[in-house]
Amino acid sequence: MLQVVFNEISAAELSTLPTQVQFTIIEAMNVQPDDVEENRLGKRFGLLERGGQKLYRCRAGEWRVYFAVEGAHVKVHRVLHANTLKDFLFRSNLGGAGATPAPAGEDETLGQSKSFWKLIDEGEKTLKVV
Repeated sequence: MLQVVFNEISAAELSTLPTQVQFTIIEAMNVQPDDVEENRLGKRFGLLERGGQKLYRCRAGEWRVYFAVEGAHVKVHRVLHANTLKDFLFRSNLGGAGATPAPAGEDETLGQSKSFWKLIDEGEKTLKVV
């Protein structure tokens, strides 16, 4: 059995959402032990990599959840609205002249962005696994 763990930032991001949206996000994630054991995560979710670290992106409607799987834990780093990401890409000059990257390109673009990884690292520092 896998335990889903939210850091302080992702928990705060999720708690501001309506209950139905929270359920939609949690249902969309639904990471099962078989997914990990049979290496299906990269097929079910987007994948960003940095220095051997794998971060998965789950899409739930207009929301994106960025998480890692470590041992028996699904560690949620960030819960972001798609418009937040578009704004982030624009402000970071990663999305071109106001262009919205294609979904597949979004992962690649974010994976290469130091600013994006700072967002992830910021959340990771608040993670407390009991």
